[in-house]
Amino acid sequence: MNIITVSTQPFNDQKPGTSGLRKRVPVFQQRNYLENFVQSIFDSLDGYEGQTLVVGGDGRYYNRTAIQVILKMAAANGFGKVLVGQGGILSTPAASCVIRKYNAFGGIILSASHNPGGPDADFGIKYNIGNGGPAPEKVTDAIYDRTLTIEGYKIVEATDLDLDQLGTSTLGSMTVEVIDSVTDYAELMQSLFDFEAIKALLTSNDFKMCMDSLHAVTGPYAKTILEGMLSAPVGTVVNGVPLEDFGGGHPDPNLVYAHDLVELMFGDNAPAFGAASDGDGDRNMILGSNFFVTPSDSLAVIVANANLVKGCKGGIAGVARSMPTSEAVDRVAEKMGIDCYETPTGWKFFGNLMDAGKVTLCGEESFGTGSNHVREKDGLWAVFFWLNILAVRKQSVEEIVKEHWSIYGRNYYSRHDYEGVESDRADKLITELRAKLASLKGQKFGNYEVDYADDFSYTDPIDGSISQKQGVRIGFTDGSRIVFRLSGTGTSGATLRVYLESYEPDSSKQNLDPQVALGELINIADEIAQIKALTGFDVPTVIT
Repeated sequence: MNIITVSTQPFNDQKPGTSGLRKRVPVFQQRNYLENFVQSIFDSLDGYEGQTLVVGGDGRYYNRTAIQVILKMAAANGFGKVLVGQGGILSTPAASCVIRKYNAFGGIILSASHNPGGPDADFGIKYNIGNGGPAPEKVTDAIYDRTLTIEGYKIVEATDLDLDQLGTSTLGSMTVEVIDSVTDYAELMQSLFDFEAIKALLTSNDFKMCMDSLHAVTGPYAKTILEGMLSAPVGTVVNGVPLEDFGGGHPDPNLVYAHDLVELMFGDNAPAFGAASDGDGDRNMILGSNFFVTPSDSLAVIVANANLVKGCKGGIAGVARSMPTSEAVDRVAEKMGIDCYETPTGWKFFGNLMDAGKVTLCGEESFGTGSNHVREKDGLWAVFFWLNILAVRKQSVEEIVKEHWSIYGRNYYSRHDYEGVESDRADKLITELRAKLASLKGQKFGNYEVDYADDFSYTDPIDGSISQKQGVRIGFTDGSRIVFRLSGTGTSGATLRVYLESYEPDSSKQNLDPQVALGELINIADEIAQIKALTGFDVPTVIT
């Protein structure tokens, strides 16, 4: 089998974002575009010859085509073995699980997460290191540097492999093993949670749930575990067949895009529990009957109830949250006497803390929660964690959350997304906002006085690496916050995210609509950043 080197020229737009390289499918379909980036990954790594690589993706359009290219290039570059999910399917947390279980050198995950899929929609590729987590910035920076100088890539001349049949085959001297996509992940979940208690809950006459997989990757996982191992009624999992275009939907589990589930959970005779996951399975949304749990509150409740779950019975070392995530979990950690770390957005920042044994549980406000069982956020893990809590406490979702507020206080919290903002407008907004920071301290806006204003910088406590310009923060003397960030997960234009938070310790004032409770802060955010004037948007695209 011939190994050939194909001459190529660099592309200047292959800089990875917070979760790898994401572009529209037609961009990846350009001659040599995918190949350049894959070769740049391999050229940036040392010591992988003869080692094992894990490959899989969320099943979106172009997934299968890309995997065949990656397999042939891995063989040409000297990998000894590739583990690939059946049908090319591996959820992001499952890929992390497989990398860790089989001591693989690393993995390539094909996903654009919660972004739409289809021939004209989004595609993505990222590299995960041997701990199962996303490549740190020093690795992604090296990959990007290589993309700017690459002159050729290696690939074997071979026919495509059958990805649908379990078993092994060879590409040159490299072994390719097609593995069951679900088995390893399901076994891990069973080791972490009390499946007997959850099974009793799911088979009881007075409990009903709905799991919406949004025609994305978690469908097979949810069906196998919920309807199979846990004996939930058939039909508990809806939209459970992964489709290349996610059925024409937007695989983002929030109140806007998971509208069918939201309508069900806020309708008459709503199920007791509802959940959704995203395109690649690493995000989650949790709902009770006529009740939405914010991701920040979900993390805080999970930490406060960790002792009820088998995987955390020995106690938790500490917790971590991304900077824009609400400080609700900080209050739980303080009461528990454990450390709480504040990191930039991006799961890779949690990896060092987990590997060093500093944290057990972590989460982001962007519907991502997880633990040290893998090195990615994990949507189904969060669903099982909630089911385990419900099974033990025998209360409703709403009762559990409101009791939590009565103990710790409520952090009113909301995120306003302005999607598809013209990039120059978004950059101008952030640039002008940064220029104002030094003069904001002490200024009064209505009932609020600015206590601090900065651009978040993070020094990793494990390796000492520094990440700057991670989000503009404006803190007020009463503990309220406004945070502004430009997201790195989109493929066109820019997404401005505005995070608003206010703490309310008085239980008699904890039942307001968050948009009402945060109303004055919302107006202040626009006043300070001139959002409407500079973006051209009168209202946010998505409010969560």
